[in-house]
Amino acid sequence: MEVYLKSIFEYLYIIIGSIGVAIIVWGVALTVFRLLKLEISRLKYKSIYRERESVRHQFATYLLLALEFLIAADIVATVIHPKFEEIAILASIVVIRTVISYFLEKEIEKFYISE
Repeated sequence: MEVYLKSIFEYLYIIIGSIGVAIIVWGVALTVFRLLKLEISRLKYKSIYRERESVRHQFATYLLLALEFLIAADIVATVIHPKFEEIAILASIVVIRTVISYFLEKEIEKFYISE
């Protein structure tokens, strides 16, 4: 039974981590596409400062969402291998990602409040 549960958690870890990576890839693709469109319009002497900030913040929201999935995947991985070293690594990763998420969220809020 324990081996069966371990296999399930390993698949969950892979699936959740893959979703996080897919969100990042999707966000990068959308951001690059929007940025290229903006740069083409900039070549026509249009100001794109505001739109570029919007693209940047949209990308930040994708990163935030992906970070949440990656944290969840790390938690599942720690359930699979609950060694002290793994827990310490997870704790440090969660702290770093939480700090990054906090500051990205603050920047996004600042952007949308100023609009």
